[in-house]
Amino acid sequence: MTDAARPRRRTGRWIAVAVIAVVLVAGLAVAAEFIARSVVTNTVRSLVVQNVGLPDDQKVDVSVGGLVLPQLVTGRLDDVTASSDDVTLGPLTGDVRVELRGVPVAGDAAADEGTASVRLDEEQLRALLSQIPDFPSGTVTLAAPDLAFTSELSLFGVAIPVGVSVTPGASAGDLTLTPSAFQLGGNAVDADTLRSQLGGVADTVLGTRNLCIADRLPAALTLTSATIQGQSLVAAFDIDGGVLVDPALQADGSCG
Repeated sequence: MTDAARPRRRTGRWIAVAVIAVVLVAGLAVAAEFIARSVVTNTVRSLVVQNVGLPDDQKVDVSVGGLVLPQLVTGRLDDVTASSDDVTLGPLTGDVRVELRGVPVAGDAAADEGTASVRLDEEQLRALLSQIPDFPSGTVTLAAPDLAFTSELSLFGVAIPVGVSVTPGASAGDLTLTPSAFQLGGNAVDADTLRSQLGGVADTVLGTRNLCIADRLPAALTLTSATIQGQSLVAAFDIDGGVLVDPALQADGSCG
């Protein structure tokens, strides 16, 4: 063996040691990221269960966008999402998804902003609409982009069934139902025809109906839209990030 060969072997050994060290460091980093993500998601889940008043065994899926460790260093989580099925949120019961951005790790400051959605199936929607006085919620069916119901109007003591299609929406935080089509005697008619045939009793189904839910939800939530998607109504909300620290935003809002 020549002297020229020895340095190359030492160099080869150092390269191998360096590669092993890099692999170990990378493995530790992966393990640390896994542990950090697990701790964060479990903590968020516990907070959601506690603050929303869910059963301890409620299944809540939590995800954090991006690598967790760098976000912990900066003190804020870029994007946190929590979702759960069959959750009661004030007057709403359905599948809930909440997304908050810029969430402070220490929990001592406001988040940047957030959104939430509640998906209600037909039965859950009927339960919600039953809160509208004299609304025939039991007849509600879904046919995107509208929902339909049948209302019985009384004319000279005779009950006349009228089919009504309404488009759901949101206005000033209220859920709205705006008439879009009518059926009388199995025939499609417009609003003018319905009024000409039934007179003032038709006004019951011609106007937009409103349901305020703000007084039973945290003030931080503002209903922004309600749409029929497939066989569900999806209610979307904006969330004021101050809800994390502001008692006034955590308390129920108000109507009007």
